[in-house]
Amino acid sequence: MRRLPSILARLALGLLVLALVGAAGLLWVVHRYSEDLPDYGRLADYAPPTVTRVHAGDGRLLAEYARERRVFVPVEAIPERVKHAFIAAEDQNFYSHPGIDPVGILRAVVDNIRRLQDNRRPQGASTITQQVAKNFLLTNELSLDRKIKEAILALRIERAFSKDHILELYLNEIFLGARSYGVAAAALNYFNKSLDQLSLSEAAFLGGLPKAPSRYDPARNHDTAVARRDYVIGRMLDDGYITAEEAREARAEPLVERARAPEEYVSADFFTEEVRRQLVRHFGEEGFYEGGLSVRTTVAPPMQAIADRALRQGLFDYARGEGWRGPLGRIETDDPQARLEQLGSFDPGFELFHWQLAVVLAAGENGAKIALADGSTGRIPLSEMTWAREAREGGGLGPAVKSAAQVASPGDVVVAEKLAEDRYGLRQRPQVEGAVVALDPHTGRVLALSGGFSYRQSQFNRATQALRQPGSAFKPFVYLAGLEAGMTPSTVILDAPLAIEQGPGLPLWRPSNYSDRFYGPTTLRVGLEKSRNVMTVRLAQEAGMERVIDVARRFGIDRGLQPFLAAALGSNEVTPLQLATAYAMLVNGGRELEPYLVERIQDRHGRTVMRRDQRACDACRAESWQEGMLPPELPEERPLVVDPRHAFQMVNMLQGVIDRGTGAAARQPGRPLGGKSGTTNEAKDAWFVGFSPDLVVAVFVGYDQPKSLGSRATGSGVALPIWKDVMLEALDGVPPQPFRTPPNVRIVQVDASTGMLPDGSTDKVISEAFLPGTEPVRSGPATAEGGDGRTGRPAMPGAGGIY
Repeated sequence: MRRLPSILARLALGLLVLALVGAAGLLWVVHRYSEDLPDYGRLADYAPPTVTRVHAGDGRLLAEYARERRVFVPVEAIPERVKHAFIAAEDQNFYSHPGIDPVGILRAVVDNIRRLQDNRRPQGASTITQQVAKNFLLTNELSLDRKIKEAILALRIERAFSKDHILELYLNEIFLGARSYGVAAAALNYFNKSLDQLSLSEAAFLGGLPKAPSRYDPARNHDTAVARRDYVIGRMLDDGYITAEEAREARAEPLVERARAPEEYVSADFFTEEVRRQLVRHFGEEGFYEGGLSVRTTVAPPMQAIADRALRQGLFDYARGEGWRGPLGRIETDDPQARLEQLGSFDPGFELFHWQLAVVLAAGENGAKIALADGSTGRIPLSEMTWAREAREGGGLGPAVKSAAQVASPGDVVVAEKLAEDRYGLRQRPQVEGAVVALDPHTGRVLALSGGFSYRQSQFNRATQALRQPGSAFKPFVYLAGLEAGMTPSTVILDAPLAIEQGPGLPLWRPSNYSDRFYGPTTLRVGLEKSRNVMTVRLAQEAGMERVIDVARRFGIDRGLQPFLAAALGSNEVTPLQLATAYAMLVNGGRELEPYLVERIQDRHGRTVMRRDQRACDACRAESWQEGMLPPELPEERPLVVDPRHAFQMVNMLQGVIDRGTGAAARQPGRPLGGKSGTTNEAKDAWFVGFSPDLVVAVFVGYDQPKSLGSRATGSGVALPIWKDVMLEALDGVPPQPFRTPPNVRIVQVDASTGMLPDGSTDKVISEAFLPGTEPVRSGPATAEGGDGRTGRPAMPGAGGIY
């Protein structure tokens, strides 16, 4: 017994030595692994890559762009049940440990001994803080070195930041499967809900995902996902976060994924891609794909849908004349089930929209019997197949279709459009392409932008990227140059043969009209309405090509303009968006206009980083709006590019194009409309650009590799029907409005043919716009000797330009 104190003393000394050695070893380890630890101070300014969302003008979603699909949510906005689910599942002592959990480590050691005996992978004992250190500052390497560094960083992070900040980092960074980073993105992608809408069952499911997101994916392993959810519910119950009744109800709730509702999305592929390109140029790749921007665009979904439908239908209607290129493929089986399965997985290579894939079951004299992917059957009558004459190499079409067997055979995969209960029409993806642009002429907001038949097949945006010749659609700017030179809509120009020298060694250029006829003395108005080429050249010669080019450049048309008279007939290059914008400046009274697709951009914190309209408007910030109050007046800061009176004269003349001229097929009695067709040499480009007082629409049709649309194809025959479909539907239910008349304009009733005051021989009277002092004062045609019919003003001199 006497030796006991000595033994105890020695034991205590040994333990002290061991403790000192252990402490020294621990200090050495801490020092050794602290030398190259990453800087955890950057966690104070957490700015993770987050989803950039692009919205339509009505707020619905167009697209999401992200390298990591994450929606950042501050910790104070995360519901308690969501926090509790993750803490219960991942780190029940989170609010009490200093960064590492010794009790959890001990529990993991015991559990891992059993796992190793069962040849199972060992589990870690990382706290939420350790996971933050690993996810933000380290790698996923399985090594003792990484675990030591992770523990050291966790201790330091706990001393530097609050528990709530650490939890915020964790819940926004963690990967939860389904391309979801962070709890907010996971709530949307799994349940189409915001965090505050999640049920307890759904929150528990998300809380169980960090352990193995793919394993607990309910789409692939539903029962395993439910078991994991129930485990988390049990942990929440044990930790006192929920009651037994709440746990019972949560376990009884079915685990059902919910995709986002179709009505939350709108489709505008060409428009959205143009927005993406613009924003990547502005913010850079990283700023756009990781910046968490909220982008409000100008697209009007109903208008975009109208433009898409009209363009696709118009291109197909024209393509009937291209001939039949054959089926998309074949299905070689007589087994009905196998046939439907193959049809269901068949890829046509382009968007079908309201068309459907079908397989031909039989083809005879009266039509074809078809089966569709949903198992139903129908028929394509011969009347819907007669257009499908064989397209021959090098051009030309095969013989007339008198039997469906000439077009299709059993087993052929074709495209069909439902016309009635069991009646379908044969369809084919056209080779010809086109574009439609619709914009607000007063603001420049692009309301719709369709860049081709199929975005999936070709992302080339013909509305913004295709530089094509406008042909006669350029003529309004030539006539505007004439007005600025002192002419009026009633000025008479000689439409007669004209020969122009092109230079040494070159033949004379002899412009001609589309009809190959000449019509003698003709007013500017009639020349524009009937799109007379020869008198347009004479007009450009008289006004001067320098003036014409100056006018065009003021309206944003400057590519390829040359001081040659041929340019007056539209030999320069424009995009549909540029030409629509130029016409819009006529409609809005001559104000400079820049088209735009993005209205406003906010950053991840909701701060506005870009707003299109920068004008000050204190009245716009009124707390309430009462019925009868007038909208606030905003200052007009845009410069004029032309005298508003001349712009109105051009709008008035372009109304005549639809009322009496080449656009007459689009006339709608009682509704003011104006516009101009355009056709280039050999009909390689077809246009119609037109407008109402508050809407401008431009339509272009042509092959990507320019070739003739047909010997008799014109803008009025090819592009105008598409324009008409767009305008008819867009303006349906909209009360007609007159074009706005600027001050100091005289409206005079004149003879539609001569432009003079009516007399006994007048057949039709129209309202014409004149600047004061230029209106006609007598009846009868103008003459060179007696002036041009205005108030004593002599005819302008020139080489036969003015008659």
